[in-house]
Amino acid sequence: MIQNEDKNTAVEGLRIGRAVKEFRHKKQITLQDLAARTGIPKSVLAEIENGDVVPPVATLLKLAKAFNVGMASFFEEEATGMKISVTRSGERTRIKRRPHHHEGEVDYIYESLETHKADKHMEPLLVEFQPLDTGDMVFTNHEGEEFIFVLEGRLEFRTDDRVEILEPGDTIYFESDINHSWRSLDEKPARAIAVVWSKV
Repeated sequence: MIQNEDKNTAVEGLRIGRAVKEFRHKKQITLQDLAARTGIPKSVLAEIENGDVVPPVATLLKLAKAFNVGMASFFEEEATGMKISVTRSGERTRIKRRPHHHEGEVDYIYESLETHKADKHMEPLLVEFQPLDTGDMVFTNHEGEEFIFVLEGRLEFRTDDRVEILEPGDTIYFESDINHSWRSLDEKPARAIAVVWSKV
């Protein structure tokens, strides 16, 4: 089972990498140009394109904004002009960090809950947050806002100057340009629905 998950992670990493490279070529921009637009180091962008790094949500949002596409377009083809989109449970893509992830990478697993509509303003996700020591928490930020609804476990939300403990049924809504990080406070992952809105 673990080998299959690692294999699936590698496949998704390659799929995302190919999509990033295709969008970059369509826009006729270099890796250096993309680094300047997104604030993501050129070396990290190269690793993403090669499938060596599975990018966290914040990175995918920055790339989606740079290419003017929906985040789900990195997983599969999106359709334009649709008013209603249904994503079946078997169509969701589970994104997990690579076993040899780099130090400083965000450590969580996520699934895009909507993979078809191209012109949406929100990105709904199912996220699993891992148990971590405080010193291993990685802070991130990006433009937009986030809403989290905790399904299972105890989830800690941290900013530079605030800590909140969220239980199942609790929610939090925040502006995501502040530095923030998450961790499960239990021995197993905490699960939550996350809705991310990224400013266009």
